[in-house]
Amino acid sequence: MAKPVRVERDSLGTVAVPASAYYGAQTARALQNFPISGRRIHRRIVEAYCHIKRGAAIVNRDVGVLSAARSRAIVRAADEVLAGRLQDQFVVDVFQAGAGTSTNMNVNEVLCNRALELLGKKRGDYGALHPNDHVNLGQSTNDTYPTAMRLAVTVALDELDLELTALCRAFVVLGNKHAKVVKSGRTHLQDAVPTTLGLELGAYGRAVEDSGAALRAAGRGLLSLGIGGTAVGTGMNAHPAFGRLMVRELRKSTGGRWRQARDLVQAMQSQAAIGAVSAALQTCALEIGRIANDLRLLASGPTTGLAEIVLPEVQAGSSIMPGKVNPSILEMVNMVCFQVVGNHLTVSLAVGAGQLELNVMMPIMAEKVIESVELLAAACRQLRERAVVGIEADVLRCADYAHRSLGLATALAPAIGYAAAAKIAKQARAEGKTIPEVVRAQRVLPAAELARLLTAAQMTRPSKRR
Repeated sequence: MAKPVRVERDSLGTVAVPASAYYGAQTARALQNFPISGRRIHRRIVEAYCHIKRGAAIVNRDVGVLSAARSRAIVRAADEVLAGRLQDQFVVDVFQAGAGTSTNMNVNEVLCNRALELLGKKRGDYGALHPNDHVNLGQSTNDTYPTAMRLAVTVALDELDLELTALCRAFVVLGNKHAKVVKSGRTHLQDAVPTTLGLELGAYGRAVEDSGAALRAAGRGLLSLGIGGTAVGTGMNAHPAFGRLMVRELRKSTGGRWRQARDLVQAMQSQAAIGAVSAALQTCALEIGRIANDLRLLASGPTTGLAEIVLPEVQAGSSIMPGKVNPSILEMVNMVCFQVVGNHLTVSLAVGAGQLELNVMMPIMAEKVIESVELLAAACRQLRERAVVGIEADVLRCADYAHRSLGLATALAPAIGYAAAAKIAKQARAEGKTIPEVVRAQRVLPAAELARLLTAAQMTRPSKRR
């Protein structure tokens, strides 16, 4: 049995819309045109758009171009969506017409039809309230979508920042806990001079901290909004004060530190600010991925690898090898980081695809940047909770590696010269001995001097050896 429909009309003609739907003709056409991925508009974009439509209804009322009753109904409808209602009505695919027109109209139509109900009218009674003439009054997709994208990404970045801060602290705490655990350093994956596990782990924390700072710096570029520019940045069909007043309303409703762009045309042409955030996300992912790789190496084994640290056991690692436990959390983190890097390529191409007065590739920018932010936030949370805070050191293994490292020969160079120290290192390797054993056997240095130079713990604090 066919479901009941209502017939709506747009500039192309009539369209059948499900009678129960809050969306309208243009959204129905988008559903026909773009059955691509099955992934709908991101909820963060919908929420950001509701803040914009809510603010526009207030501003347009205040400047005298929208009645108080219509303004009040639009505001109430937007507030309901922001409270979680009607989420199933935002149905447009992520891959849609350029610039996000289908997204904008999906929001316009849902808010319009819900506002009509609040006014005591039927859905589709656009003579009383119209999605374009009233909900979209003083706006264009071309200035609302980049504004919504900035609002949505900024909120998401704030959440990622909390996770990065927490991960940084976890590494710093762990570094302090293992500050006295001496181990062999490694460069080129070969023996190097001694270090401490605390120094390694603390450095990971500072790398995370720097990534967070870079993201905050990039995110500040998103605070500049082109709202009020309408179609091409000239503000056509908007009240002269619309953009300025919209920024004020968005500050009130979101708490953000928004400001009006100094050049509304440039704000529409260029999405470099989104590109900068994506680049910072990629750099963050590369750092987090590097750290995850290091932790996997340090925990490798447990009998045939480095095994200097022990990770929390979170799940069985093999369907065939009993007792095997893998670094599952770290592997997941690596895969997330790869996805973020791939997303940045997509965003980069989209940012560079702007033409003349508009970059129409904004929907995919928004989708991929938000995805990257959310993936990194979730991965950092799990990395901290399920891996980092539970790391333990194998102190004896670390000390043994430090004692046997050929990198200890480096400390001999100031006393006996680089060439002589290199000869000792080669002999130690050939004979399977330690550096101290070879030096003692050759009596190259007095015992006291040898002890002073080759105390591994002291070598990790060179400034205190004087």
